[in-house]
Amino acid sequence: MAAALALALTASSCTGDSEPEPRRSPAPSSPAPTAALTFGVWGGPEEIAAYQAMVDTYNATSGAEPVTIEPYADAAGLVAAVQKGGAAAPDVYMLPRTDLAWLREERRNVPVDELLDERGVNFGDNYSRSALEAFSDDLRLQCMPYGVSPEVVYYNKRLVDFDRMERRGLQVPGGERVRWTFDQFAEAAAFASRKRRGTKGVHVPATLEGLAPFIYSGDGKVFDDADDPRSLALAGDESRAALERTLTLLRDPTVTLSEKQLSRRSALEWFKAGKLGMITGQRDLVPQLRAVPGLDFDVISMPVLDTPATVGDVTGICISARSASVPQSADFLVHALSTDAVAEVTEAGFLAPANQTVALNDAFLQPDRAPEHATVFTGGVSSMVLPPLLTTWPELDATVNPMLAELMNVSIIEDLGEATERIDEASRTVLDSESLEESAEESPEGDE
Repeated sequence: MAAALALALTASSCTGDSEPEPRRSPAPSSPAPTAALTFGVWGGPEEIAAYQAMVDTYNATSGAEPVTIEPYADAAGLVAAVQKGGAAAPDVYMLPRTDLAWLREERRNVPVDELLDERGVNFGDNYSRSALEAFSDDLRLQCMPYGVSPEVVYYNKRLVDFDRMERRGLQVPGGERVRWTFDQFAEAAAFASRKRRGTKGVHVPATLEGLAPFIYSGDGKVFDDADDPRSLALAGDESRAALERTLTLLRDPTVTLSEKQLSRRSALEWFKAGKLGMITGQRDLVPQLRAVPGLDFDVISMPVLDTPATVGDVTGICISARSASVPQSADFLVHALSTDAVAEVTEAGFLAPANQTVALNDAFLQPDRAPEHATVFTGGVSSMVLPPLLTTWPELDATVNPMLAELMNVSIIEDLGEATERIDEASRTVLDSESLEESAEESPEGDE
């Protein structure tokens, strides 16, 4: 259904000559009354300032009532405001894709496809089908994709020095050094680990999101069904094999941070201090790493076990079903999606834009600034595996992540098959709780 919607959107927007910028419909002869609107965003001071500059441009040129920024420290704060509704909810707001399921369930948004089509926004030129599919539901485009940020590997170029490794005959990525194998990744982790210097090679979070790229790259599955899961699928042959290979490295105490070290500093803090060779992360890490004096860093793809794969975040901009003016909200959304407006925000460094025109130009690539290989972010989008739309992500993470952490913190796993079966079984209490309740009700009394 999502694919059919994306094709329909592409077809409707590609008739006739294409245009790189959204077009405005002819202005009415007499201006309609306008309402004061709010735009909900999250981020640090630099991010909020970038959004504010974009909104200021709109306010100076639109002729409508000014749009006011409603800033939040993080996505959770903004999502809470949208869930609360009422006066606290912004008219237009950013939303992580992982929150789309409850948004649709509670009908808190207005689909944007027809609103944008009426205003001449050309979906086909600037947005990939996968980005459009990410925010599609019920054969409608519910929100407009704004940011697409795949998970990549950040590495300290002084600790992971590919030139030195190559001179020593070690395995290193070839060509542009934007993609590598898992064996090359493991070699780099060992090279960066120096007991005398107090450095470690790599840290990957012991979470479902942290391990998912490795499972997918090993041709395994994280969920038993990509659209309507009832269980995790970590005990499957391919998934278990990918985990066994991955965990052999990630639980090696000679190359990874210990629990004691992580209790003193986060992995990101160790990386900033120059004591950790590699971490995984998304584009929003770039500004804070640039601010660390003397830190020489770059990015490379997630390592490939069998097939290139990664996960990541997709962020959309939505229009509230309770907006003071849906038409005016749509007018503002057109401005926010324009190439100039997206480029203005992107230049702050934290956004990996869904707008492909901006993603391929210097506003995003920033060739004179770290990371040198920013193309890794744009190249990784095609390898992203989008998770199913769930309303139970917090419960699922709370249930399985402690069990995954246990796998990461032991040096030897006697039976990985049994361990992954326990994790899969625990996930069913969240993903398939109704079936489990029905099964319990149908069981005769006294059965064990």
